[in-house]
Order: sequence, then C-alpha cells, then structure tokens
Amino acid sequence: MAARHVTREGTARREAAYAKGGVSRGGNRYKTGEQKALAEAMKLTGIILRLVIAYLVAIAGIAMFQDRLLYFPAKATQADMISGGLRAWPAPQDFRGLVAEPIGPVRGTAIVFHGNAGHAGHRAFYAKALTQLGLRVILAEYPGYGPREGAVGEQNLVADAEQSVALAHSLHGAPLLLIGESLGAAVAAAAAARQRDKLAGLLLITPWDRLENVGTYHYPWLPVKWLLRDRYDSVTHLASFGRPILVAVAERDTIVPARFGTALYESLAEPKRLTVLKAAEHNDWIARVDETWWREAISFVLGELR
Repeated sequence: MAARHVTREGTARREAAYAKGGVSRGGNRYKTGEQKALAEAMKLTGIILRLVIAYLVAIAGIAMFQDRLLYFPAKATQADMISGGLRAWPAPQDFRGLVAEPIGPVRGTAIVFHGNAGHAGHRAFYAKALTQLGLRVILAEYPGYGPREGAVGEQNLVADAEQSVALAHSLHGAPLLLIGESLGAAVAAAAAARQRDKLAGLLLITPWDRLENVGTYHYPWLPVKWLLRDRYDSVTHLASFGRPILVAVAERDTIVPARFGTALYESLAEPKRLTVLKAAEHNDWIARVDETWWREAISFVLGELR
C-alpha cells in the first residue's frame, strides 16, 4: 500500500509539473516540432533578407552607374573621323561635328543626332544619302564622344544640341531640319522644343516616347521611373511643336520596340506621318530604305508634302 501511495504521489507531482510548465506528456516531442518550425521560419526569413539586400544593392549599383547602360561613346581624333568629303564643323578649332556639302545648289541644312554608341564619323551614310538630295548635312557630335571633351547626360547633350542648332541657323540660315536616331531622336526632340522657330521639321528614326517606358521594358523588375536621372520625355517636348514630324519605326526592333515610336507618333499634333520600316531591326534599318524613301521623307519634313 505504501509503495502504491508513493507511486501515485510521484505521478501527481509529475503531472503538476507538466501542467505548470504548459506541457503534457509527450511535450518534449511537441517542443521539438515547434523548434523545428521556428528554425525553418528563421531560415526562410534569412533567405528573404539576403534577397532583399541583393536587390537593393543591384538597384543602388544601377542607379549609380546608369550612364554606362545608356551611353557608349567611342573616342576618336578629328583625323580619324574626317573622310569621304566630310570636314570639321564649324572649324577644327571649335569642333562640334562633321559637315558635308551637296555638289549642286543647297536646298537646306540637316543636322543629324546619332544614336548612343560610336561617334559621328560612323554615320557617314547620312551624308551620302542626303547630299544627293541637295542638303548640307551636319553630323553633330555629342560632348564626351569622338574628339570632344565633356560629360554625357541629358542636360549636357540637349544644351549642346541647342547650341549647334542656333549656330547652324546663324551660319546657314533656313530651312533647317533635325534628324535624330534612337537616343538622337530624343536629343533632337528636346532641342527642337526650345529652338522651334528656327526649324522646318523633324525626322525621328527608331524613337521612343519616354525613356522610362523603354527602361521598364528591358528591366521590368526595377523601379525604373524612380531611378532614372535622364528622362528624355519626347512626348512632353513635342506636345506643341507644330511643325512637320515624320516618325520612322523598325518593325522588328527589340531595342526600342516599334510600339514606343508609335506611341510618340500618336501623341503628336498634325502635321505628322508614321513610317513602319518592314522587317527592319534597330540597327539595320538603313538597309531597308532607298533613295525614294529619303526623298519623300525629306520633302514631308520640309513642308513640301502634306
């Protein structure tokens, strides 16, 4: 009897202890399961935290070095760039680009703003095509490209483009038209907004509407709108331009998809024209146009066709 009483008393003490500790028999197993769940949760939290940190580091890096994703200048001397009838413009000691003169009477002056890579000397094909139509062709060079010093960036490129437009108008008079390709289309649009009275019209090749839309297309996982320093908002710049604008988009463009150029066209007031370069990609469109295309495009931009 005494033994049974001791056993019951010991059992009662153990059950009281379990109750006091908030566990019951088998509590060790319950506690172990809870610890495992907590460990897994902490492990998952650590993974998420590392991913968030990596994402923030990536954003910070892109924000800091975004110019390297947009501008790809090639350095060259004037001697490297001058060939095939091209010479320094306006003069070697004040180099702002290259110029080519037509053989016959001058019909007008076209300033070409090239894309984001290379330098103006790589765009001699514009001079070849347009001088045959009686145009003086100025291949404008950007600060930081070719032999020019200076920093890249929207503010510098657009301010410099405005100066080139004003200088060309002063030296050569009217009619004066701007041609921009890709990045150059955005530069031309911004300069045109501030030099409107000096211009006959614009020819924009593979342009975008707003740079943030192109950035979001290429980097959908980034808050591009909040990261961009350079906006290049051609829709806003050309909202009240009121001169002929021809927009040419490349049908198979994967760098600046045609829909962005089409969106720009749709935002414009008349007179305007949209050309879709069939089967063309961003960098091979020049092989998809001929003399007839150039002639009609220039006639429209100069206001000779409506």
